[in-house]
Amino acid sequence: MVVVTTLTRTALVVVVVLLLLLGLLWVFQRRLIYLPDRGPVPPAAEVIPGARDVSFTTRDGLRLAAWHVPGDRDVTVLVTGGNAGNRLHRAPLARALAAYGLPVLLMDYRGYGGNPGSPTEEGLFLDALAARDLVRTSRVIYFGESLGAAVATRLALERRPDGLVLRSPFTDLAAAGQVNYPFLPVRALLRDHFPVARDIARVRAPVVVVYGTRDTIVPPRLSRAVAEAADATTVEVAGAGHNDLVMLNGPGLVNAVTDLAERVR
Repeated sequence: MVVVTTLTRTALVVVVVLLLLLGLLWVFQRRLIYLPDRGPVPPAAEVIPGARDVSFTTRDGLRLAAWHVPGDRDVTVLVTGGNAGNRLHRAPLARALAAYGLPVLLMDYRGYGGNPGSPTEEGLFLDALAARDLVRTSRVIYFGESLGAAVATRLALERRPDGLVLRSPFTDLAAAGQVNYPFLPVRALLRDHFPVARDIARVRAPVVVVYGTRDTIVPPRLSRAVAEAADATTVEVAGAGHNDLVMLNGPGLVNAVTDLAERVR
């Protein structure tokens, strides 16, 4: 009888602890998903010659900062970044694209790069939608990096681009989360979903998917599944991991964007 009581109490303690942990994960999960660098960023011109600071206001009233890098071509690249850092970390990409004459808009989401607010799936979409209204060229390519690929895909359904480049996209956030947190019931817990593979099939624009073959954060199989759903052109960067410099401004990535810009002229 004592043994049974002890086992029962132990089981109850384990259940209570697990429920508590799951509850904490439910409440604080967005701190695991969104990893913004919230610090202030320098003026655009100090980082990229000729660039300027711009801002836009979202539908829910947030005024967010961004950088605009000018170019002499009529195709702007709107960059929706990944879940970490801020626009300063994507400056090498903007410089590389501007070298080809492409104007670039480096937006930051709410909560990133000194911007007000806290990131959520719906919030990031509203941010990208407002940033899109800053583009003044007749043609625009959306460039979505990792989590930003999901943002760009949803934006493409609302405001059709002339082309869409997805760098290291996942099929949905749960699939990527399960890779990084295999011991957790990620799909059951998630509040933000980012269903890229489901949405990409409805995008009516040329799509290019770029991924690294040694990506352990978003495995290549997930990016290939997105490419298949989109009937997209694929660019495979051999030996590249998710955060390698070659996936920021390497020739394979930059050429994928510039080649698409040539096609949509």
